[in-house]
Amino acid sequence: MKHDKPATTNPIDQLKVIGKPIERIDGKLKTTGTAPYAYERHDAAPNAAYGVVVGASVAKGKISSIDTVAAKASPGVLAIVTASDAGNLGKAKRNTAKLLAGPDVQHYHQAVALVVAESFEQATAAAQLVRVQYLKALGSFDLAAAKAAAIKPPPSNGVPPDTAVGNFASAFASAAVKLDATYTTPDHAHAMMEPHATIASWSGDKLTLWTSNQMIDWAVSDLAETLMIPKANVRLVSPYIGGGFGGKLFLRADALLAALGARAAGRAVKVTLQRPLLFNNTVHRPATIQRIRLGASRDGVISAIGHESWSGDLKGGQSDASVSQTRLLYGGAHRMTTTRLTVLDLTESNAMRAPGEATGLMALEIAVDELAEKLKMDPIELRIRNDTQVDPEKPSRPFSQRSLIECLRTGAEQFGWSKRNARPGTVRDGRWLVGMGVAAAIRGNPVTKSAARVRLDKAGVITVETDMTDIGTGSYTIIAQTAAETMGVSLDKVVVKLGDSTFPVSAGSGGQWGGNSSTSGVYAACMKLREAIVQKLGLSPDAVFTNGEVRSGSTRTSLASAAGDSGMVAEDFIEFGDLDKTFEQSTFGAHFVEVLVDAATAEIRVRRMLAVCSSGRILNPTTARSQVIGGMTMGVGAALMEEMVVDTRRGFFVNHDLAGYEVPVHADIPHQDVIFLQQTDPVSSPMKAKGVGELGICGVAAAVANAVYNATGVRVRDYPITLDKLLSGLPDNISAE
Repeated sequence: MKHDKPATTNPIDQLKVIGKPIERIDGKLKTTGTAPYAYERHDAAPNAAYGVVVGASVAKGKISSIDTVAAKASPGVLAIVTASDAGNLGKAKRNTAKLLAGPDVQHYHQAVALVVAESFEQATAAAQLVRVQYLKALGSFDLAAAKAAAIKPPPSNGVPPDTAVGNFASAFASAAVKLDATYTTPDHAHAMMEPHATIASWSGDKLTLWTSNQMIDWAVSDLAETLMIPKANVRLVSPYIGGGFGGKLFLRADALLAALGARAAGRAVKVTLQRPLLFNNTVHRPATIQRIRLGASRDGVISAIGHESWSGDLKGGQSDASVSQTRLLYGGAHRMTTTRLTVLDLTESNAMRAPGEATGLMALEIAVDELAEKLKMDPIELRIRNDTQVDPEKPSRPFSQRSLIECLRTGAEQFGWSKRNARPGTVRDGRWLVGMGVAAAIRGNPVTKSAARVRLDKAGVITVETDMTDIGTGSYTIIAQTAAETMGVSLDKVVVKLGDSTFPVSAGSGGQWGGNSSTSGVYAACMKLREAIVQKLGLSPDAVFTNGEVRSGSTRTSLASAAGDSGMVAEDFIEFGDLDKTFEQSTFGAHFVEVLVDAATAEIRVRRMLAVCSSGRILNPTTARSQVIGGMTMGVGAALMEEMVVDTRRGFFVNHDLAGYEVPVHADIPHQDVIFLQQTDPVSSPMKAKGVGELGICGVAAAVANAVYNATGVRVRDYPITLDKLLSGLPDNISAE
């Protein structure tokens, strides 16, 4: 099925199952601990040995020697794998660094060996006995220090690093009101609950992995390329994933080393990356330095927008796309964005929930508030005044749907924005200073090819098979709803099977493209099955599927009867045309936050949060709300606490565990409200939906920052906003009670 023109009325529009707040059908499995996660697949490999990874203790250099004699003699040890005895290995293009170092070491905690033993304890003890000698090399670990050497990176997915419209320099110089400010964001960790983990087992030259990975087909392709074996010889199974946030988009060391360890030991091997290795061995959101310049007339019309960003990555890596939203969010005749990349010898920088927008909006949406203050204008009014219904860089391309103004106005009314005092540091509740903040949100709506297979059996049960994954987003549920709606059956007549590379290749979970694209692929397969049923029964093409039956005129046939004893099967994919070239497709939102700041200690507490989202048709408001409040929670973490601290002498993240890397806990998060605008977007897909999982984080950190400023009068431009950055500037005319 090809989606190359806006969708018209179709079976999804019945809304008998789609759009309903159905609880997640996998919820019971997860809450009772019976959902099979990768490391717990005792059924798949009941006699698996255990592998423990040895990570490099230097950030850059060469391995001069590895002494494994004592480790091999340790009780229970079955095998030790290093690069020298692993055989020839390739490197997939999606991996910036090698997953097994040797002889070069490219970053701290890069895997240098795997110790395999009968028990986890034996493997852990033996790993401590592996002695590695290094020839250290000087590295670059400080973004600010390396900024001057930054280069212009190549285009990323066809998107140029720099853009220019009009004459920014002249327009900014002549603007009546100007803002020129620099903002910084630190390195962030995904810190998902389930670490990267894999069980690997060989049967002859065939390899099976039970693993935790968001993109099944990518992982199969990249592992085959790395092991230099046919792709057909690799099977990957990942039905449940305990969080990913982009950190499990790519093949990581656990999968490769489990495969190598299983081959060396001659039996199944399970490997989980120790928690410290999630910080220094896998991928992370890179730190950024962002300079934003805004110029406006005195009535608040922005004439000049300039956004420059610097980030770092390993040699051959990529830059953070933190200027992406600035190219689309506000109007302005004269515009400029630039992206620069520095080579840093830290672990790989890569995707983390809403890559680009998450960091870029942390800066841009503070800058807009600062401009509003200079203009003595309400920050919501400033945003509304500079709304645009077309791509500002390509005015001939309208947005397929853009309801940012409605999001802002709806949120303002619901949140009580009119009660906000524009003068910072003046509202008090006992010992607490009170402030409100707002930020706009934007996130792209990418779509990608996605396939599925559907089966109809003699009991009238529909079984969906696709390699789509569920990383906590509710994929099982919305895919079941899609099949039920399209085939005209109740939800209890649908079985969903996900995360197996023997199933048709889906969009996978990433980039906010997964839910919309994968359900569209399931819809396409169901429509093909409908065609086959109608043809088999000799019915009219406009036959109606409802209540488990096919109806055409006076003829009513149950799906069970249509299937017969042998059943029926259909497979198809959704393929998207060039609508993204005709229309700019994005999702929009507005975040509102109220904070309390202790007038004496500068302790910050978030009191209230509201998100208003415009994201096309909401397929399931319960699962969608969960995604948005999860993003809001991550936004609070980014604003107030999350920071991977770099040891710029030795080149590693010091706080590489969940004790030192702080993330929000339940006590940090108040009640969160979410409002979805009731809309559909026929341009997006046959589902008329859009992704929502990443929109929830976009702009949240800036809304918190703006609220803190409104409470205290202290403007912090360097995240996270910790109390030490506020203390000296707190209003001295207010004493704590």
